[in-house]
Amino acid sequence: MPVLFNFDDVDAIPVTQGVTRRALITPERVGSDCIALDRWAMNAGSSLEVKVSEADLAWFQLLEGAAVLDGSEGRHRLDTSHVVFLPPGFSGDLTSEPGAAVLYGRVPDVNRFDPAFEASRPGFRCVDWRAEPMLDSEHDARKRIYLVTPTLFGTRAVKGEMIIYPPGTQASNHHHEGAEHFQYIISGRGTALLSEEPHPIRAGDTLYNYEFERHNFVNDGDEDLVFVEYFVPAECRTVWVNPELVCAWLPTGKNIDGGAPSREITAHSSAETVNPTGV
Repeated sequence: MPVLFNFDDVDAIPVTQGVTRRALITPERVGSDCIALDRWAMNAGSSLEVKVSEADLAWFQLLEGAAVLDGSEGRHRLDTSHVVFLPPGFSGDLTSEPGAAVLYGRVPDVNRFDPAFEASRPGFRCVDWRAEPMLDSEHDARKRIYLVTPTLFGTRAVKGEMIIYPPGTQASNHHHEGAEHFQYIISGRGTALLSEEPHPIRAGDTLYNYEFERHNFVNDGDEDLVFVEYFVPAECRTVWVNPELVCAWLPTGKNIDGGAPSREITAHSSAETVNPTGV
């Protein structure tokens, strides 16, 4: 059965002065070591050392506020539009003058999930997801933006995307084979149907899904339901309860702000079993 909880249900552990950590996804909580996920809260003026071991890779995104990452890959000013990919061996300091909330993911022992990883280790990348192409659902008003992909980050160990469900929209019932994945609800509320059983979801929730667990979301609220989801490994098979309801994701030729996107992505179907070309 999937694991569903809110970050408020997890103890905040002090890390350094002005910074606390909530360990959201742990082997103890979900019974799997595919993914580790933390939520950091940084008070105004606080700083945190960020280090990635030689066996792991990591990424993070700001949920609130702004920060500066200064380390082995230079200095980068970050806000809630950025997703940062950290290669093995990365070290640096994350400092926030106004304060920030950070979602930090890590894939331990990454070679398990990408046999080519050791031969061609990916480098540091900082992506502005607001400049990335936005795709529309074929059947309704849902939107998708890819955040972490093999094309962007050079590894098939993990992929991630942001999904936006306007009020009244929902996905078709499905499950995944070959990967485990989680969703983190950034804003809004709705209902998660887990093996057809309804569970309310809201901002700050983490939902961890195992292989073969049927699930879909419904936005039965009055504002957009926005979440990010990440898969380890990146390539998996998606199986739909009703194949007739599988939709295609269609390129809009725009980013989320209506401008020209940073790159082009062609249309593709949610029934594809591997990452679509160019994603």
